[in-house]
Amino acid sequence: MARTVRVALVVPVSGTLGLIGPGAVNCADLAAQEINEAGGLLGRPVELTLVDGGRPAADVAGDVATLVGLGQAQAVVGVHSSDVRVALVDAVGGAIPYVYTPPYEGGERAPGVYLAGETPDRQVRPVLRWLAERNRGRRWFLLGNDYVWPRRVNAAARAYLRELGARVVAERYVPRGDLEPGPLLDAVGARRADAVLLTLVGRDLVDFNRAFAASSLAERVLRLCPALEENGLLGVGGDATGELYSTMGYFASVATDAGLDFIGRYASRFGPLAPVPGGHGEGCYDGMRLLAALVSRAGSLATPALDRCCDGTTVDGGRGRLVMQHRHLQVPVYLARAEALDLHIVAAF
Repeated sequence: MARTVRVALVVPVSGTLGLIGPGAVNCADLAAQEINEAGGLLGRPVELTLVDGGRPAADVAGDVATLVGLGQAQAVVGVHSSDVRVALVDAVGGAIPYVYTPPYEGGERAPGVYLAGETPDRQVRPVLRWLAERNRGRRWFLLGNDYVWPRRVNAAARAYLRELGARVVAERYVPRGDLEPGPLLDAVGARRADAVLLTLVGRDLVDFNRAFAASSLAERVLRLCPALEENGLLGVGGDATGELYSTMGYFASVATDAGLDFIGRYASRFGPLAPVPGGHGEGCYDGMRLLAALVSRAGSLATPALDRCCDGTTVDGGRGRLVMQHRHLQVPVYLARAEALDLHIVAAF
């Protein structure tokens, strides 16, 4: 048996999503340290091998498959885009456990895959209802990057909005890294949208929000983002319009005992100038803790054993104690409004 458990940590440190990388790597490192201090996995220390998840999906999947084939990865934990997840699921083929941590479109059921992020029914549906109850958002413009997560989230949102009597006035998709805000802002105005659901990610989300805040639409059109966390808001330079919202399972401003304790441990480990451990980073921490909880309960790293004991497994992470059902962590969801450089919680679901 190998002396260590090597975990392939798939995190974007380049490309459109590269801005989430430093915080996510720190959070995974913190979790690995804590797991090792508690005795490791099956009595073996955990080592992380960083794989850049910001590259094309086939390249990422090829690198992970090579690590698995050489016996240099006994598990995968990743925060990255869904197209990379689809490629990794095929490449790994259930040979080793794979914990996927960010918000995603739902529906993943492959053996050996465990999900720690929010799905549209929990992340988007209750927020749209909350807004509708306050007469916010009757004419929605859906704008996302052109890959599986935005398209599936927007398909779900169309159904939710129809239930609420709201209208989708337009739907647009742009390739990642090829955003031109001007024509999109013109389209939002021309369609007389009063709300925009933004399933852009990373740098594209930052650039669009920066341009939007400087436009004439800024203070009369609501923006709702299911992938905006603190590092993205810092990239925007903050927002003072009062109309930029984010919905995620974690924000650094969530003042629960578990959240405050997590922030304290993170600051102690990395110092006050470290990247903010936003939703994507904290999800990576919870993903590592989920892997440890599954392995401890199963007494094995074998995916059939983990699959059998998955449901009912509890995880103590930065969001508190969470329970697995149908291979998904049942996570809280918050709605936050941008106030300068902070995301202020306005509702919890």
